Order: sequence, then C-alpha cells, then structure tokens
Amino acid sequence: MRWLGLSPWYSSAAVLEDFRLFQLASPNLPIGAFTYSQGLEWAVEAGWVSDVDALHDWLRSVLWHSLVLGELPLIRRAMRATDEGDLAAFEHWAQALVATRETRELRTEEHQRGAAFLRVITRLPLTVDPLWHDALAQAQATGFGYAAAQWGLKPDAACRGYLWSWLEGAVVAGVKLVPLGQTQGQQLMAALSTELVRACEASRDIDDDDIGPSTFAMAIASSRHETQYTRLYRS
Repeated sequence: MRWLGLSPWYSSAAVLEDFRLFQLASPNLPIGAFTYSQGLEWAVEAGWVSDVDALHDWLRSVLWHSLVLGELPLIRRAMRATDEGDLAAFEHWAQALVATRETRELRTEEHQRGAAFLRVITRLPLTVDPLWHDALAQAQATGFGYAAAQWGLKPDAACRGYLWSWLEGAVVAGVKLVPLGQTQGQQLMAALSTELVRACEASRDIDDDDIGPSTFAMAIASSRHETQYTRLYRS
C-alpha cells in the first residue's frame, strides 16, 4: 500500500503542533468564553452596532486597539517567560494583562477564563508546574501562551490561533445579538480575517512600554453592560 507512504516534506511533529494549536483555539474549549460579549451586547442595545457594517467596524477597532496592543504582545512575552522558566516575568505579564482591563466585567472575565483554562490544561498532556498555578489562573491569554510554549508552538502561530478564536467567538456573538444571518457572519469573518496576518505581524513590534489597549467604546459599553437589565451574556 505504497499510496499510504509519507511524502518527503511530511513532518509528524509539525502536524501535531497544528493540531495542538487547533485544540487551544477551539470554541469547544470549556473556559466559558462564549458567555461574555465584551460590551457588544450593550453596544447593540444602545444602537451603536445595528448592522453588519457597524459590527465590522466595531470588531476591527477591537482588533487593532485591544488585541494588537494587549493580548498578542503579552502572549509573546508569556511564551518567552515559559521557555525561560521565569515565573516572576510570567506573573508580571499576567498581572499586566488584568491591569489593562478597564472595567470590573472585563477583569472578572479574565480571571474566570484564566481559572477555567488552568483546570483544562492540568488535564491535558502538558507539564504544568504547581508553582505556576496562581499566575496561570490570572488570565486566559497568558495561560494560552504558556500552553502554546509547552507544546512547542511558534509565537506567530500561537498569535494567529488566538486571533482566529477571538474572531470566531466575537462574530458568533454579533450574529446572535444584532441579529445577522449565518452567511453574513461567515462573510464578515472572511473580510476581517484578511487583517489578521497584519495584526499578528504588528504585535511583534510592540515595546514593553507601549503595551496597553485603548478601547474607549468597549470600556463604556462593558461598564454599562454590568447593569443592563436584560442580557444574554454574563457580567
């Protein structure tokens, strides 16, 4: 059965890395990400986001002013700290991520997702040092970096996986809330995904002193969502 033979370029290790990344970025990962809208629910209620074009603009702003300036460079630093076994540095960047969250709702989400992510990875084929547990429970994004480093993923690949996971979850929330058709959601993902490569590249060049998202609209929407009377998503 020669047709089952492996081609010369095939690398089982590289393919396994892809599958590990797919697992970390999967919306089925039981960390509760789908229960938060990061202010989008209130933005829809207030009429800020009322159609697919407005949702495109909202998510594009979050991509460039939050993820590129916050989560992605911090994932890179979390991966470096993990590779170097530097718990103090890892804890510093995890705390920095939480500190950049501008509302109680966003900070609560970060802690909840971080603790849930820790519970998941301790049950996966990963070596998770108990001394790192408290730092890992601080924030999901830096925990994502830790798991990615432990599985030998490259920083760019990890950032791309995290970006896709964010985009998919955000678009699903928008489809439910606006509401939009499923096909419109897929079209929106296709349109925004063209910017993900540039966003990943831009995150390489963020200096330590420049880390920190600047998403005023999301901060206002999130703070208002904390007291929104009727809502589907957690606060």
